[in-house]
Amino acid sequence: MKFPVTLTPDETDGGFVVTFPDIPEAITQGETQEEALAMAQEALEAALEFYFEDKRAVPTPSKPKRGQPTVELSASLSAKVLLLGEMVKQNIRPAELARRLRTTPQEVNRLTNLRHTTRIDGIDSALRALGCHLELRLA
Repeated sequence: MKFPVTLTPDETDGGFVVTFPDIPEAITQGETQEEALAMAQEALEAALEFYFEDKRAVPTPSKPKRGQPTVELSASLSAKVLLLGEMVKQNIRPAELARRLRTTPQEVNRLTNLRHTTRIDGIDSALRALGCHLELRLA
């Protein structure tokens, strides 16, 4: 998942302000474009935590405009975002997904915890229990 970012020069304090058209909660800044983009990764991940805490689907990233910078999520984080989205879409609570996976709700909560390292096959199993199939591709 690649989220487009908008870099805006900060006329008052100098540097650049970074915003995400698709994730309005993610805002950061940096003295240079490079620093601002490095900070953007952290801001995006911090903002995603709000979606996960509130059990809200993360908006799908829009297509970047030509030359527009993007911030890319890791494969496992992208898979967690997809899992949360599918759980929200199907109105499936962790307890129900745990029942389908024959595991505990705590284990399902780990699958949807951004700070918890999760094997991609665990997320794939959860998505399959929801009737979905996770595909990975080289680009």
